[in-house]
Amino acid sequence: MVFKKTFLSVLTLLIIFVLSMTAFADSTLEKVQSEGVLVAGVKFDSPPFGFVDESGQVVGFDIDVAKYIADELGVELELKQVTSKTRIPMLQEGTVDLLVATMTHNKTREEAIDYSITYFFTGQKLLVKSNSNIKGTDDLAGKTIATVQGSTSEINIKNAQPAAEVLTFQEYPQAFMAVKQGRADAMTTDASILAGFAGQNPGFEIVGPNISDEPYGIGVCENDSDFRDAVNFSIMKMWESGDYELTYAKWFGPNTKYPLPLSGKVEVWP
Repeated sequence: MVFKKTFLSVLTLLIIFVLSMTAFADSTLEKVQSEGVLVAGVKFDSPPFGFVDESGQVVGFDIDVAKYIADELGVELELKQVTSKTRIPMLQEGTVDLLVATMTHNKTREEAIDYSITYFFTGQKLLVKSNSNIKGTDDLAGKTIATVQGSTSEINIKNAQPAAEVLTFQEYPQAFMAVKQGRADAMTTDASILAGFAGQNPGFEIVGPNISDEPYGIGVCENDSDFRDAVNFSIMKMWESGDYELTYAKWFGPNTKYPLPLSGKVEVWP
């Protein structure tokens, strides 16, 4: 009888614990609003999406998008640095509330996290020195390609050109430096990210057709529909108000360091 009572007591406590954890997991929107802070995981190494400017401030397109969402929620914005390798674990661990971090929405990642609607459209390309003979993936056989570990670019380039050697790095500047120093023949990732390096470094150019299409989504925890809806509605409002196009022109307009034509519109629900 004592054993039965003990077992029932432990079982009851376990049920209460599971229910409390479930409630906590479903309360990101409430947590953000009650604490008055939205913690966004962003990149510090990906101009013009997220980078440290000359004054030491973290700025960029993704930072402006995150700030718009925070303003719509009526809270302050706190930024935390993530990389392609660390961003999903940091979201799952609760270190950040969402990821605005040049993250392609794909089926594999859908098994781990949920996504907002697409907020940016781009495609994977190659960055090479201007005097390079590389014009596309057909020219990469026997060449060395630099990219970032944990990115879709790493998988895509291996599939597109199995005869190339792929060097992976933790951050984009390290991958670019490998090309600059001659340790790699090309760098590959999304054209929107490559535009940042080409814009800041004369003598480099983006080449070739898209290796893949890369729709960016904002990462949120799984099964958190209230928070995901709030993020989606903020993105839609940013588009409908015209603020999205103004922000895009600020970072990718024809007179910027990173000119890149707007290639798609934000999904807007009726």
